[in-house]
Amino acid sequence: MYFADSLTLDAPRRTADGYLAVRARSARTGVYQYTGREVDPNNEHGLRDQAIVNVLRDENTVFDTAAARSFIGKPVTDDHPHEAVTSENWRDHARGTIMGAMRDGEYLAFDLLLTDAATIAKVDAGKRELSNGYGASLEFGDFKCADGTVCQARQSKITGGNHVALVKAGRAGSECAIKDGFAVCDALPSNILDSLTQESPVPKIVLIDGLSVDVANVDTAATTIATLIAARDAASTKVTGLESQVANLTAEGQTKDAKIATLEQQVKDAKPTPAQLRDAGKALMVVADQAKALGVTVSDDMDEAQIKAAAVTKHMGDAAKDWTAEQIAASFAVLAKDTKPAKDAVQPLGSPKTVTDGATAASTARAQWLADKQTAYRGQAA
Repeated sequence: MYFADSLTLDAPRRTADGYLAVRARSARTGVYQYTGREVDPNNEHGLRDQAIVNVLRDENTVFDTAAARSFIGKPVTDDHPHEAVTSENWRDHARGTIMGAMRDGEYLAFDLLLTDAATIAKVDAGKRELSNGYGASLEFGDFKCADGTVCQARQSKITGGNHVALVKAGRAGSECAIKDGFAVCDALPSNILDSLTQESPVPKIVLIDGLSVDVANVDTAATTIATLIAARDAASTKVTGLESQVANLTAEGQTKDAKIATLEQQVKDAKPTPAQLRDAGKALMVVADQAKALGVTVSDDMDEAQIKAAAVTKHMGDAAKDWTAEQIAASFAVLAKDTKPAKDAVQPLGSPKTVTDGATAASTARAQWLADKQTAYRGQAA
């Protein structure tokens, strides 16, 4: 036997993805009214032609654990399909899913997640009642509800939930409307429900110093700004250090420039003037003459110090071998004190002679020069 009841959606929540999550009372205990054809289509119990047949649904049937669990995971449909929903037609009928079931007082409540935008729009427009689609076994006879209502049949067992349909008007009417507020059942824990229904903040990205910061997230923004401040302080410290290094290098450069200028001036000052060169040349010639007078052979490659050293060595021998330049200079001054350098004398040319016969005169002069050479040794011996 296939039954369809009704209940009302209320207190829906939207997930960040636009889905609608809601708990709705899906069934209640008590009397439900059906047409005779619905409960006895073959008139096996003589009820087919009755306009209304009262069917008792008691607590043991409504809150049967296996019956309630049989709805979990089944689809939410928009109106009842004309067939049971299976994997073969699920794509055609499913508009959401039954996420859980629980007892809510005298009602059986479902946690529903509607995932179809068009169906959600119908809910928003006021189509809120629900009707369960399920299989159940009936017992026929005389039954009496707690309020005294006589019933011709009783649901003895729900054999399996198939779907929950969104309908304009269900069998249970407004009394099945869920309460305000949104209780949480074990089938849909609060942490999961919150993750489904809490809206995600819209990021507000601000570009700070080249870094994208989501200022909509206070914690993220604070962390990012703190990072930027730390980076700025580190950069400032580095810049200060570099500026100090530049100042030191500049000062060192200026010091070096001063040293270079001073050295250049010293080199300039040390360069001998023509007068100094002339005086030095004269002094060298005097020393050379004095050394020659002391019997020293002076060559062109000897300087003043070498000439003095040669003269002192010649006259002082080993006593002067370890003397300093100052000692050698002092010794040379003493040795050369009384020397008289030889001076180039001017030789007289004699009286002029008149030559009338150049050839004879040249021959005579040459003969005389040879004779002088032959007897020159005599003069030296004498």
